[in-house]
Order: sequence, then structure tokens, then C-alpha cells
Amino acid sequence: MSLAERVRYPQFNNLLMSAEAAAALIPHGVNVGMSGFTGAGYPKALPQAIAARAKAEHAAGKPYKINVWTGASTAAECDGVMAEAHALGQRLPFNTDPIARKAINSGEIDFIDMHLSHVAQHAWFGFLGHMHIAVVEVLGVTADGLLIPSTAVGNNKTWLEIADKVILEVNTKPPAKMEGMHDIYYGTAIPPRRMPISMTHADDRIGEQYLRVDPAKVIAVVETHKGDRDNVFAAPDAQSNTIAASIIDFLSHEMKMGRLPKEMLPIQSGVGNVANAVLAGLLTGPFENLLGFTEVLQDGMLDLLRAGKMTKASATSISLSAAAYKDFEDNIDFYRERIILRPQEISNHPELVRRLGIIAMNSMIEADIYGNINSTHVMGTGMMNGIGGSGDFARNGYLSFFVTPSVAKDGKISCIVPMCSHVDHTEHDTQIIVTEQGLADLRGLSPKQRAKVIIEKCAHPDYRDQLQDYFDRARHQGAQHTPHILTEALSWHQRFMDTGDMRI
Repeated sequence: MSLAERVRYPQFNNLLMSAEAAAALIPHGVNVGMSGFTGAGYPKALPQAIAARAKAEHAAGKPYKINVWTGASTAAECDGVMAEAHALGQRLPFNTDPIARKAINSGEIDFIDMHLSHVAQHAWFGFLGHMHIAVVEVLGVTADGLLIPSTAVGNNKTWLEIADKVILEVNTKPPAKMEGMHDIYYGTAIPPRRMPISMTHADDRIGEQYLRVDPAKVIAVVETHKGDRDNVFAAPDAQSNTIAASIIDFLSHEMKMGRLPKEMLPIQSGVGNVANAVLAGLLTGPFENLLGFTEVLQDGMLDLLRAGKMTKASATSISLSAAAYKDFEDNIDFYRERIILRPQEISNHPELVRRLGIIAMNSMIEADIYGNINSTHVMGTGMMNGIGGSGDFARNGYLSFFVTPSVAKDGKISCIVPMCSHVDHTEHDTQIIVTEQGLADLRGLSPKQRAKVIIEKCAHPDYRDQLQDYFDRARHQGAQHTPHILTEALSWHQRFMDTGDMRI
């Protein structure tokens, strides 16, 4: 479908321009809200033109950096190219690009790690500063000037509302038949004028199919014809399959015990190979008529929808492998009736997560013996990606799982440690920890009881005796509620930094 067919609003015809011309409208030092959530729906042309401008300005001895706020991660042709050009001053709320990560950990980019449900409202409240320009990918513009959202909604609604100026990047590559898949809720307000969100089922539609924009704000319309990044997921390995089997067995047991309803509660699944393995396990598991209520729709949920095991899936983004995306395009009429894409302030909203009784499954870097979780930092100081939406779901979900292999770096790092080197989710938010070694159900347990079951069920055999020895010795000194030896609590991390191995 041509650009003329996608942009049906006459007032925007005289705003069509190249990415380079649009980038010239973005001055040094401004706050820019960009679309994009987990490798989907991000601008494809503008970031590269911004990077080229930054290089030219720097070569001329002039400063050029912008502050970029998104929904979550983008891709190499967005975050990566701008980071490589030293065009990013500040970045929030989530990043997976390795070039940007290196710049964050070197101190070049000021990275703000945020709960994803907080980003739009904090920007709206003015907590983050003023947004000067929004750069938003859309699939088209209706004759009435409404915007057809793309493969990710993210924070686009808020960016379009609060930005002084708007640049639209119209992507003609995704299928035009996605129109109607979206559900944009305009019922939020700033306290104290907020109203309850009227949603009682994960597949309720509560909003509109389109994004709104004040036409007077739009200063440029740029065409692009490029798909989202190819999200490559490895086939589930033995560890991932073991973790998935433990979770599915646990859910079956909870249902048998009457702690889960016969119709399974809605599923939230984080991003990655373990998450996809869990979804693959659900495909052959005993549960029917599943509902998805999550941030990102991955290959595994598409499989569940196609097989009829899942009836509807609600998310804020579609992030797929190349093969899954082709299936999505080829069967868009089927999927449009079963997928709902919402703003992330709805997909991750704590009120809805609690009301709907979401079963949350998220990955972690490490857990300590008391159930504190580190999702973000390597060895306590280096940012990996960010907290993402895991906190939104962990604290408010009906059941909350944190999953990881028990060791990393060929066994040189234990993912179960005496004390986390950084804490994103406290012991109060952690219900269930799963590794390939087993599942630790922490509900209703005191700290010392938690330590016993985590060491027994989740620690790798190479580290189990070390952990038990630490715990036993900690119980002979200091207060006995949460026993620790402060001079040793982080010694495992220091040992790895010194020798490259946590093992004694």
C-alpha cells in the first residue's frame, strides 16, 4: 500500500519530507519521546538521520545530544545507531542495545531505569521534565486525522498529548489490516480526578482503535518501509524445558488444590527463551481457553492462539521472529480478532494486574537465599537491560514466578547467592523461584524457612554446600530473623571479580 493510501488526511500532504529534513527540526538538548517497545514499532528512519546529524555536528566541533524516552527497548537502527554517534544524553526507561549498554555503563549516557507502568504518568505529571518533540511510528492517518497505531503502542498516546511538536514516521511495511487491532484508552486523568479503569476481563475493549493528535503539532511526516527487528529465539533447551515443566506441574497442582480456578487465570510472560519455553509447555499442557495479559506478544503466544489453546491475547507490543511475523502477516484477519494492543500504562497497570489475577512469569539475573531478586545489574554495578515491567506484575500478580538457570558463565557464577548485589524486587514481592534444579514455593514462609527451601530446591549442586555453610554460620551471629554475615554477604561477587569464578 502506497504512502498516499496510508496518509489520507489532506492537511499532512505539505508536511511530507525526508528523514534528514525532519532530523534538522530536532535541536541539540531537547527531550524526545520516541515510539517503540521491545523491538517493535520504533522509528526506523529518523534515528539514523539524527545519528548522521550528530556526527556532522561533532565533526564541526559543535555539541549535539538529545534525551530519548521510549516505551521500552528499540533496535540497533534506533538506540544502537544513535549511541554509536554519541547522540544520546539521557535514556529511559529500558534498553537492550549492546552499544547503548556499553555507553550507559561507561557513564556516557545517563540511564533512568523505571517501572514501565510509571513512565507515561511520570512524564504526564511533569516529573521527568518537558517533552519538546515526539517521534512516533504509525501505520497511517485516517481521513479524519486519526493515527493508525503500529506494532507497538507503548507510551505513544502520552507522547502525542504532552509533546510540543510531533514528527510522524509512517511505516508502509506492516500490514494495513492491523487497523482495528488496537484499543487506546483515553479515560485516565491526573490525581485527584482519576476514575477506576472499567476492565474486569483480560479481553475487554475499553478504548478506541486510533491514536489522537492535534494536527497543529505535527511538523513533519516521514515515510519508511521497513519491518521491526528480527527477534531470534533459540529453540528451548533442556534447562528451559525443565523450568517450564516445573511451572506447569505447579499450576496443575494449584488447580487441583483449589487455589486456582478451573479456567486458568490470565498469563503474563516476560521476554526470552525461558519464557517462550513456558509458553511452549502450555501448548501441550492440560489448560484450555487461556487468556494472555502481558506486555509483549512473542512467538509462543502466537502458537497458542493458532492452536486454539489461547482465545485472546492482550499486550502493548508484538515482538516476533521472522518466521512468526510472516505467519502474523499471512493470517492477519485471524489474529486481528484475537489480539488487542493497548498503551503500556494499561497493559502494565497495577490496578488491572491485581483485579484480573494475572499469573506473572519473569526472568532474573540472581536471587538471594531470602528471595530478594536482582533483575538488572551484573555484579551490582553494570546495567544489563532494566527492570522493565517485571515489578508491575510481580508485586500485583495473583502468582509471581521468577525464573533463571541456576548458574551462568559455564558454572562460574551462581544465580543463587547469599545476598543480591542489587535488589529490584524485595523478598516481599517474590512468591516462587524456579531454576532447572527445582521450584521453591515461598508463600507463607519466614526468611529462614525461605533460605532452606531456596538452597534445597534452586541452588546448583556445585554451590549448595557453600550456601548452606554460609547460612549455618550466619545463624550463629547477629539477629536471627534474616541471618547474614555482612563481611561475607557479597564476597561471592568479589571473588568472581578477583578470580573469574564464584566457587571456592
